[in-house]
Amino acid sequence: MNQMLKKRLMCAFQLTHELVTHLEEPSLRLDLPELPSNRISGQLWCIIGARESYLTAIQNGGWQGFGCSLQEPQVKQAVLAALEATQQQLGELDFVDFTEAQLELAFALLEHEVQHHGQLIRFVYGNGLTFPASWNKRYTV
Repeated sequence: MNQMLKKRLMCAFQLTHELVTHLEEPSLRLDLPELPSNRISGQLWCIIGARESYLTAIQNGGWQGFGCSLQEPQVKQAVLAALEATQQQLGELDFVDFTEAQLELAFALLEHEVQHHGQLIRFVYGNGLTFPASWNKRYTV
């Protein structure tokens, strides 16, 4: 089961990367018109911060607090670099001997990432943008 969880996390991380790769950089500045919302870049900042924070917590066996190293969430290359770094960090984790606490943190990270996918779907639709093929296949958008 642990390896299945890691596989699902890697899949979710890859989907996020593919969406950012697909979007034009100016799209990162968009919000949901006439609705209280942050920007797409704010969603990505939260995703990266959660990845960094949860992965640190998993490695240390407990929550260490939230932090995000991403300084320029509206710069596509900076976002992609942070997404790639966290995906590599996840790939290096050995899920075999995880404690229950580490598994809880990993499930929470998966829930967080997928919850943001739902939000990003609304942002893409709300701004008349398009999805990469992988999102059409996974979420039938």
